[in-house]
Amino acid sequence: MDEAVRRRHADALIERCYVGLDATTLRGEVLRRLRGVVSVDAAFFATLDPVTLLFTSVASEEPLIDAAGLFLDNEFGAHDVNRFAELAAAADPVRSLDAATGGERRASVRYREIMAPLALGDELRVVLRATGRSWGVMCLHREEAAAGFDEQEIALVRRIGPHVAEGMRRALLTATAVEGTQPAAGIGIVVLAADLAVKSINAAAESWLARIRDEDWPSTHPLPLVVQGLASELVHAQEQHAISEPEVRLRTSTGDWLSIRATWLHGDGPAQIAIVLEPATAGRLASMLFAARGLTPAQERVAAQVLQGRDTRQIVAELHISQHTVQEHLKGVFDKFGVRSRRELVASLLGH
Repeated sequence: MDEAVRRRHADALIERCYVGLDATTLRGEVLRRLRGVVSVDAAFFATLDPVTLLFTSVASEEPLIDAAGLFLDNEFGAHDVNRFAELAAAADPVRSLDAATGGERRASVRYREIMAPLALGDELRVVLRATGRSWGVMCLHREEAAAGFDEQEIALVRRIGPHVAEGMRRALLTATAVEGTQPAAGIGIVVLAADLAVKSINAAAESWLARIRDEDWPSTHPLPLVVQGLASELVHAQEQHAISEPEVRLRTSTGDWLSIRATWLHGDGPAQIAIVLEPATAGRLASMLFAARGLTPAQERVAAQVLQGRDTRQIVAELHISQHTVQEHLKGVFDKFGVRSRRELVASLLGH
């Protein structure tokens, strides 16, 4: 394809990131338009909780869907190239499998054990970063062939990545609840065996899970990929002797904010996993919303103190900063939230 034509298509895609599309629509447009300039045989596209870097929604295409569990095990438990957590911390968040392995694809466990059996060759991974945070990931696959993604294609994905991330960030802030929907009743509990098989589930959990979008559910598993990812993270944290109760905050299909976390249950028999689903409180949402508004770390610390009801004197004592510094940080927080007072800031957070 002529480079001028490729650039024009990329410019059109970038423009769509700033027109206020919801995350699901934007995700679909990005993949559709990207395929107009880059050959892609299968794609995985997920939004992230920018604080925990865990998936909050997922779109996965054949033949990737049925191998979702294997990809999750590789992401959270294997030593492999181009893991999303690694790319999120890298100077360049875009890298192909061929580039990472020097063209020796079989050096990757993911390629040997998952992709090669699916007749997939090179893959191009990108972490979507904006305002210093990661808002999503994409993984683009090619069918098995000697040639993989070339430098022009990688450069194009690198160019659009920050704009797609910005679109995802804006979608998080502009999403609203659907009128006329009933809130899910109570706290949902799903109990899983160590192999992630569902042992029991209550009615509230069924109600919450019904609000997770259809594209997040692989046909071969009774739970959405978001929940599978949480459980996989919990299992692999235990294997590494780490103490962790992973959690994500996400928007449901009806616009509600939902908190999902995973924890171990211990008793007389084998250990089991509890998945807890409940409405996300302002406290649980605060870190995500601070990130979405682009607060600096210092502004986040002051805003968190305000959310806990502390006055300026108490904030000065807690954070060991001057009263003037507190006021300067608060001014910056108010500007980014579009409010004029502490009361309006708290009301804005409670409104979510």
